[in-house]
Amino acid sequence: MSEMMYSVTVDGKTGRFAQGTCFGEILRELVPAELDETLLVLVDGRLRELHKPLLQDCRLERITYDSEIGRGTYKRSLNYLFLKAFRDVSGNDPHCRAILGFANSNGLFYTLEGRLSADDALIEKIKERMLSLVRAEMPIVKEKLKTVYAAQLFAEQGMTDKKDLFRFRKGSMLNTYRLENYYDYCYGFMVWHTGYLKYFDVTGYENGIVLVLPDISDGKTLRPFRPYPKVFQVQQLSEKWSTRQGINTVADLNRAITDQQFAQQMLVTEALQEGRIAEIAAEIRNRGDVKFVLIAGPSSSGKTTFSRRLSIQLSACGLRPHPLSLDDFYRDRAECPRDENGELDFECLEALDVPLIMKTLSDLQKGLRVELPHFNFRTGAPEYKGDYLQLDEEDIMVIEGIHGLNPRLIESLPIESVYRIYISALTTLNIDEHNYIPTTDARLLRRIVRDYYHRGTSACETIERWTSVRAGEEKYIFTNQENADVMFNSSLLYELSIMRVYAEPLLYQVPTEKPAYLEANRLLKFLDYFLMYPSEDVPKNSILREFIGGSCFDV
Repeated sequence: MSEMMYSVTVDGKTGRFAQGTCFGEILRELVPAELDETLLVLVDGRLRELHKPLLQDCRLERITYDSEIGRGTYKRSLNYLFLKAFRDVSGNDPHCRAILGFANSNGLFYTLEGRLSADDALIEKIKERMLSLVRAEMPIVKEKLKTVYAAQLFAEQGMTDKKDLFRFRKGSMLNTYRLENYYDYCYGFMVWHTGYLKYFDVTGYENGIVLVLPDISDGKTLRPFRPYPKVFQVQQLSEKWSTRQGINTVADLNRAITDQQFAQQMLVTEALQEGRIAEIAAEIRNRGDVKFVLIAGPSSSGKTTFSRRLSIQLSACGLRPHPLSLDDFYRDRAECPRDENGELDFECLEALDVPLIMKTLSDLQKGLRVELPHFNFRTGAPEYKGDYLQLDEEDIMVIEGIHGLNPRLIESLPIESVYRIYISALTTLNIDEHNYIPTTDARLLRRIVRDYYHRGTSACETIERWTSVRAGEEKYIFTNQENADVMFNSSLLYELSIMRVYAEPLLYQVPTEKPAYLEANRLLKFLDYFLMYPSEDVPKNSILREFIGGSCFDV
């Protein structure tokens, strides 16, 4: 029988290859100069790893580091390489564990359990072992195992979190990855072999180890680890809260549902957040001179609900808060700047009437009577409706907006009159000990649900805009986050079990031919880890209500 041959086209070049030829070998022949930059391929619109075999005529699109999918693949694979190296250095001791906690700045932060400590000698050994694996270009092999066998295998390796997670998986088989004799379970696709993972560093920080990632710009430039100390402190506090509640992983969360403890855990989570808000309000009151509370944070961090709840706590402290949104200071759409693609750029600071904001705050600080604008999002123009304000001794402004921490807005104010708060949904719940949940995933799901139910925007449109939103955050928000006097984590341990009920139907609506389908499909697979829980028990003042609806506040 003659060998089946198929036609493959990539980057305008076409060749014929035998059935079963892996995509990596096809790229090596057709576009050899691009092979090292190609992390995955799109095969007629479907994502495939480079070890996958050719089965039909097709057109390939290369996925590189300059895409969200490519960066996620590189980061995931590099994490796997680190864990393999740690296991080798530890002598395959199942009692020695490296636990991935969260991302901070340009690195992934791990804590250690067992006899090893995160000293310079261990860090150097891990780095050297990683580099030796990179030089060897070891294949990262995907293997489908029976779920029961995989659970047993990981339990023997000390990965008890994975064993517990598989209890809630419906399939009888699952995909694992093997590097030499090291097996792991990874959320998402991986690179073809270790030779792709050349760009990284390993360093110590705060009794843990940081795996330093390459720059988002090109995937090759390495800069020293630049920690966000205030963000790190909030992440550690949130982890302590999680440990106190006994919910560190998705399996723990699912178990709370099956053991009928979910409603109780929900109330504890909300109580911890409310207590933190009360502490912040008390600190503002105790400072005495504060007249302007500025709240900033990235998209879907819950700024509006937080500002309302903080205002209530400030009232309880004897102050008279006046909420104000920076969105009401948008310029007329005709004057709004445009980005490099010619689209209206609502993320940049210049989209706001900065001189008007500065004058308004300065006049209020001087005790003058000021008329506040209201932006009409339908007409795209500011309006004045006779809304006047003058601050007395007990009055305090609570101002929220993505640019709330930009120093330009408060140049004319006495520094003692300003209190700055940074808020973000810093997810500390992990899928398991080796797979963390990116903060951006939780925020994107919040935005998808909110935009659909409150703004009539489809999940497809929201996903397609997300890259632009993220670029604006990197440029205008994250650069100012360490200016904050305090940081607040709006993430809720329980929220993804609730969010699945709302987000899953919307993600299924994304057409398969749309570019957003790949991201929608990834999010659907991610949500499948979570058992669903109805939203009736979510408190009316919860930050989550800002997105799913039913809030007692006008959000």
